[in-house]
Amino acid sequence: MSKSKRNERIGLIVKVLAEAPNKLFSFRYFTDHFHAAKSSISEDITIVKRIMQENGLGKVITLPGASGGVKYIPEVPQSIKKMAIERFSSLLNDSSRSIPGGFLYMADLLYNPEIIMPIGEIFAELFLDKSVDYVMTIETKGIPMAFMTARFLNVPLVIVRKENRITDGPTISINYVSGSSNKLGTMYASKRSIKAKSNILIIDDFMKGGGTAKGMVDLVHELDARVVGIGVLVETSEPQQKLIKDYVSLLTVDRSKEGVIRINPTKKE
Repeated sequence: MSKSKRNERIGLIVKVLAEAPNKLFSFRYFTDHFHAAKSSISEDITIVKRIMQENGLGKVITLPGASGGVKYIPEVPQSIKKMAIERFSSLLNDSSRSIPGGFLYMADLLYNPEIIMPIGEIFAELFLDKSVDYVMTIETKGIPMAFMTARFLNVPLVIVRKENRITDGPTISINYVSGSSNKLGTMYASKRSIKAKSNILIIDDFMKGGGTAKGMVDLVHELDARVVGIGVLVETSEPQQKLIKDYVSLLTVDRSKEGVIRINPTKKE
């Protein structure tokens, strides 16, 4: 592009960084793109850093050296996290969402970008320091949320299937017991879906007993990779003992003695 003014460069730098979070861009990338001197780009980045920090929009960090550059790390202010979680909780507590059998209808919320995008950003920040290589989820309603998480981490999404697909090529499968239905099932993942020794973040929309999450953990191990975190949007308070221990949930379903169901932000231990 032709040589641009500083205010134009700053706007475009913010756009480039925000659209590729956690990706390192060399200074050469920006100097070539804007036909500007490195000193000018350095000043631009300093301004972008200040703007992002002062407005609670995340951090822009620079790394020195030949292999260095600049990258954007998303951050969600505590007030925004609280607002997003409480909004989801409030929507779920609408009595019209109750389904016979103790279930909740929440598909429309999980498929709404405006509602689910902040949730994905919260999960991404929670596991930002885990050097995540892939986000994994099972083919359920939680796919949009897992995709948003992968988007903010800037890593690929791996979808575990409940049926084998010839288009996936060679697969690895494991049997698991669903925590919600207590039924035996099988899940499959393509051998090409992740590289060995990779760090995997598991994201799920709902957990009762933890059987599905444990199945994905076992599948990751079969793929010769490591689970570095498990994020769950909604969990039930019962059973208290889940099949997995190390996970983070945002909301908890509680049932009173009178049978009334309430969804509240998960209390931190």
